Amino acid sequence: MIVLKFGGSSVADAACMRQVAELAKAALPKAPLIVLSAMGKTTNGLFAAAKAAEAGNLEAALEQQALLVTAHRKAAMDLLGETLPEELDRALTELFGELELLLRGVALLKELSPRSMDAIASLGERLSTRIFAAFVGGTWVDARTVLRTDNVFGEATPQQEAIRILSTQHLKPLVHADRIVVTQGYIGATEEGHTTTLGRGGSDYSAALFGAALGAKEVQIWTDVEGVLTCDPRIVPEALPITELSFAEAAELAAFGAKVLHPATIQPAVEARIPVTVRHTQKPDGRFTTISAEVSTGRPITALASRGPITVLTVSSTRMLAQSGFLARLFEVFGRRGVSVDLIATAEVSVSLTVEADVPLKPLIQELSAFAKVEVHEGRAIIAAVGERLKSTPGLGALLLGALGDINVEMISMGGNEINLSIVVKVESTNEALRRLHRVLVGGIS
Repeated sequence: MIVLKFGGSSVADAACMRQVAELAKAALPKAPLIVLSAMGKTTNGLFAAAKAAEAGNLEAALEQQALLVTAHRKAAMDLLGETLPEELDRALTELFGELELLLRGVALLKELSPRSMDAIASLGERLSTRIFAAFVGGTWVDARTVLRTDNVFGEATPQQEAIRILSTQHLKPLVHADRIVVTQGYIGATEEGHTTTLGRGGSDYSAALFGAALGAKEVQIWTDVEGVLTCDPRIVPEALPITELSFAEAAELAAFGAKVLHPATIQPAVEARIPVTVRHTQKPDGRFTTISAEVSTGRPITALASRGPITVLTVSSTRMLAQSGFLARLFEVFGRRGVSVDLIATAEVSVSLTVEADVPLKPLIQELSAFAKVEVHEGRAIIAAVGERLKSTPGLGALLLGALGDINVEMISMGGNEINLSIVVKVESTNEALRRLHRVLVGGIS
């Protein structure tokens, strides 16, 4: 069997859903499991409605709900006719009734807990899959009966062994040739049955988890680009498609800003040794990228990615000089405050490191200042060059840094693994830096 995941842009309206239906039907001999995101912009609408309700503005929340009702019923009628099948009509009515009840409860209390937000956010996927399953005559499965998670609402952690057992019980008997089985990405449930979400972009993660649990031959991620490109085409129009990526390369690119894949998508597939292909929904016969544990490209540089804005912290203290335990004390502060560090560079009496821009800096700096001097540089970006022969290609670092010319590099990190050279520049220099580096990349590094 295979898993086909379609994102919000692929199921944005009735016309898009028809295209997805054709792809699902073409996959019938391979026993497809279809994993869908919410219809385009639905999740944003649900978040907006929830925030309005939290502010006590029930009228605005219900207006947002009305827009969602109109959009989904229009898509359903475009696909199935003015008179909807009774089962679908009842399901849509129940789902929108559930949404209204949740919004009224939030507005009454003026409190939006993470648990309530997950319950509201889950409705996008539950709506899109109900409509699509009815259109293709497929079997609808509630992902919450299978995708077991912990109770960290908003960004839950899947319990993979429980998912494997539940998939064997609830999904495997349904998935076979000549039947389309439809379920949701992004959402799951705790052991107690409380709805959870995997975080934005979590539908890719869901697809990989289902694929690993069912022993799929392939996980297909259908989106709006022809696979993974050598750089973001919005910044570098001459970016090229990449035919094959190793899992390690794909994971690095995803972690450092490549938007095609959710970073966590990779891991379940890596462990199960299942290839992941990234394809264009509107160009099913076009180019695509295959990501596999079996691939070894041997390229010095495969692609570029960037992420920003980020913040650079430089922590300095003469206590570092010939003293043990300083770094342990430093990173204990970050660990206790739940702050993730990306890049690190050390000198004799200082450490520079990068954190996300939304980290609460004031209490972090206050605690660090008790034993060190802290400099803060906001508005920075990380650019990552990823490739399997970065370390073993002589002169490559000089070539890359030389290509940047007058763009100032504030931090360099290489050595954490074999395939990533990361630099930090000011946010406003990011796009030009990517264009210059890409010219070196496509110029034929050997």
